[in-house]
Amino acid sequence: MTGPAGLLAEKLPPTGEDLSDAPAGERLLVNLGPSHPSTHGVLQILLELDGETVVKADPVIGYLHRGDEKIAENMQYNQFIPYTDRLDYLAPLANNVAYACAVEKLMGWTVPPRCQVIRVICCELARISSHLLGLGAFAMDCGAISVFLYVFTEREKIYSLIEELTGARFTTTYTRVGGLARDLPPGWVERAQAFVEQFGEKIDELDKLLCRNRIFVDRTKDVGVISPDDAIDYGLTGPNLRASGVELDLRKKTPYLGYDQYEFDVVVGSAGDCYDRFVVRVEEMRQSRRILQQALSRIPSGPICVDDARNYDPEKSAVLTKMEELIQHFMIVTEGISAPPGEVYFGAENPKGELGFYILSKGGGVPYRLKIRAPSFMSLSILPKVLPGHLVADVVAILGSLDFVMGECDR
Repeated sequence: MTGPAGLLAEKLPPTGEDLSDAPAGERLLVNLGPSHPSTHGVLQILLELDGETVVKADPVIGYLHRGDEKIAENMQYNQFIPYTDRLDYLAPLANNVAYACAVEKLMGWTVPPRCQVIRVICCELARISSHLLGLGAFAMDCGAISVFLYVFTEREKIYSLIEELTGARFTTTYTRVGGLARDLPPGWVERAQAFVEQFGEKIDELDKLLCRNRIFVDRTKDVGVISPDDAIDYGLTGPNLRASGVELDLRKKTPYLGYDQYEFDVVVGSAGDCYDRFVVRVEEMRQSRRILQQALSRIPSGPICVDDARNYDPEKSAVLTKMEELIQHFMIVTEGISAPPGEVYFGAENPKGELGFYILSKGGGVPYRLKIRAPSFMSLSILPKVLPGHLVADVVAILGSLDFVMGECDR
């Protein structure tokens, strides 16, 4: 074993074991968080230590709880879209798309090809942006400050594109159930292509800064190992699952938005340690770049919303000039779309893993029940299993490698 955990490896039992009943000297209870930069949000972990070795770890969540699921049950379907921005607030565009796809599944809608391609572009830009920040924060947790500044330079370029597309940098609310808020602005595709072309070198640069950095490798190799069986048992998804060697990507397994028409590889690790989780995310950005290159070159013409005059808001110009469209606009705004009774589940491959929405409808414009499957919540559930046996210094590296966001955990 290498890294800080390796300094006392000969004295420690294997990591991942519950050491609470092991003979030891005086134990110490330490609160890591909820006000701590390395907990990536308002997460508290109650650590029981024997010296500097973690004996027991108990994550305490709920500091950010906002009751999003109950709020959704008192809102029309489109009214809830701004709340999805606040789930994984590092990838709001991807959250918007996942929620819209869930409601569209309930409605039995298939959005037009142009809308599908634009949504794919939004999701992959969100994936790159989220991974950049996740890797930058992870590197900073391990002492590499420069990487954090490098990744923010690239994220600013993405935010400029997002702002031009949606009107906002952070809370985008761009997707609508059945379509998009607006079409692409003139010249946007060319600017996005310019970013994608230059981004390849930036990924290589980020990779070189860390992949052979002796300090970073020692801090991450053989630290926080999650076996494939444990990853499955604890419900991990996304990069954290694939880094443990499980090849599951919803874009390939259950394709949506035409992902089966794009050429890209599912990135899989082998060791399941912190280093593998870093490598998987770096390579996933390369695959997202491949998808963006294909999507930006094949955007079809046509409408960006479904053709359902009874349930979709008419064009604004028609609303302002024609009586029938004005009445239809009024009905949709006041009552919402008329969803049929039924229940659906839709899971999307978000940057943090599978973001799923379960909707139970009894008809009308408001869901009877809505449940959110948050990937960050599942990622935190494995901490009591993986942290015992490591040193306190390794806890910070493990948290950074899991790349969770408390916004969707405390939904």
